[in-house]
Parts: sequence; C-alpha cells; structure tokens
Amino acid sequence: MSEPLFEKIALIGIGLIGSSLARVVRREGLAGHIAISTRRSETLKRAEELQLGDSYTTDAKLAVRDADLVIVSVPVGASGAVAEEIAPALKKGAILTDVGSTKQSVVAQMSPFIPEGVHFIPGHPLAGTENSGPDAGFPDLFDNRWCIFTPLPDTDPDALEKLSEFWRRCGSNIDTMTPEHHDMTLAIVSHLPHIIAYNIVGTADDLANVTKSEVIKYSASGFRDFTRLAASDPTMWRDVCLHNKDAILEMLARFSEDLSSLQRAIRWGDGDKLFDLFTRTRAIRRSIIQAGQDIDVPDFGRQVVEHPIK
Repeated sequence: MSEPLFEKIALIGIGLIGSSLARVVRREGLAGHIAISTRRSETLKRAEELQLGDSYTTDAKLAVRDADLVIVSVPVGASGAVAEEIAPALKKGAILTDVGSTKQSVVAQMSPFIPEGVHFIPGHPLAGTENSGPDAGFPDLFDNRWCIFTPLPDTDPDALEKLSEFWRRCGSNIDTMTPEHHDMTLAIVSHLPHIIAYNIVGTADDLANVTKSEVIKYSASGFRDFTRLAASDPTMWRDVCLHNKDAILEMLARFSEDLSSLQRAIRWGDGDKLFDLFTRTRAIRRSIIQAGQDIDVPDFGRQVVEHPIK
C-alpha cells in the first residue's frame, strides 16, 4: 500500500469509472478519506452497501468540502451544472478533474465556474466496459490503459504531475494533448466504433424476423462483439454524440467515403483491392496486441481475462 497522495478525495458520480476509482484508491491507499456523491439516493445507498467510500451524500457541495482532489464522473452534458454547483465549496489549492470522453465541451462548460486558486485539469481515462453503476467497477480497470490529460495553458505543472502520479498509481499510462486533438482522436478510435455498433445492432433489430431467431442464435460470430459496444450506457453516448458532433461528423463522412469505395470493390469483384484492405487492417490488430492493449487468445480473451462483475 502506497503513502496517501491526498488527504481527501471526492468522487462526484459513482458509476463504472467512479466505483472503479473508489476500489483502486482504497486498495492502493491513495487517500485518507473517500467522499462519494451521486444525485440518486438509490445509487448512493448501493455504494454504501459496497463500502466504496468513507462518507456518502447526495449534496455534491458537501462531498467536495476540504477535498484535495475532486473527480467529476458524470455524463459530459452534466459537467457544467456540476461545476457550477460545487464551485463555491472547492478549497483553494484543490485539483479538479473529470473523466469525460469529450474535452472541448467539458472545458467550455466547466471553466467559467472554476474559482481562483483551484487547479482544473481535464482528463479522460481510456478504460471501460459495457456495464455501468457502482456494482460494475473493479480496481484493475485502469491497468495498462491510457489516461489523457488536456491541460489548459495556465495549468500548474506541479498539480499536473501530482494528478499524473495519482493515475499512474491507479495503473494507467499518461499522455497529454490539446482538447481539440483529443476530440478528433477519440472520434475515430472510440466514438465512431460505438456509433457503428449501435447502428448495426439497430438495423438487426429492425429486421425483426431475423433478430428473433438467427441473429441471436448465431451471435457467436462478429455480431456478438458489436452488441457488446452497443450495450454501453445510453446517456453517456447520447452526450458524447451531442458534445463532440463536429469531430464525429467529420469521421462519419470519411467512413462513408471509404465504405462506398469498399462497396464498389465488392460490386465489381475487385479481389486485389479487398485483399489489400483486409491485409492492412489485420496489421492494425496485431499492432494493438503488441502495444499491450489486448491479448491474442481465442474468443478475444473475453471469457478468460475480463474481470467478473462483483
């Protein structure tokens, strides 16, 4: 167990990310006190039953009082409202960060409410599953995953390093980039794949005569992996689409162009073009495995390595 980095950490939101943070903070001894706040009393009660924190409240202002680190883990569309609510209770010198999948929107929403002397450092841990809620979290969620910071021009370097050390002790690798670059990058590596998955599964559902029989029956093929993405939190992904729409629309346009090219190759029997594309994309999969972001075992390792929900 490490020496505590912070005397008090406040977690605003206790879904998959928040509850996983609570577990790893407890395991690694990263804080003397974990304060948990969420707007729904039922969720808060479940977090207390799981003993995820040391104090529990539906009043976010109370949770952040005297906190050295405040982590906002809510759908990105709610970021501004949360910042406005907690701002008067944030202590001078505290670090305020978030875990949202879009960064330009979060910066625009939260920045106007940040009090002088509070270090606002937007962040995004690239980790998750299709599950949500306090029961879904587990302490190994961030192991060897990337946490990206999008520090603002006046960010205090000591505060950034302390927050980086916190995430390193949670198991993450650290990178920094501008909010604009983050949003464009995530649009292709995360947002577009989820949108495609939602669309494919929705198309299958529209074909009700197929969905009720063959699609479910034979879902051990590629369709199953699309359903895993399409089972992600609807509120979170609604907000991602609304708050990163420019980058997502740009990626969708590029994807549509490439899809049309693929369609032509299939229509005209251009086997060489198909083979070249499939060879190139196969190499991407191998690169991901070599980078340690997945493992090369049967069934993608889902049944072997994914942490069970407790």
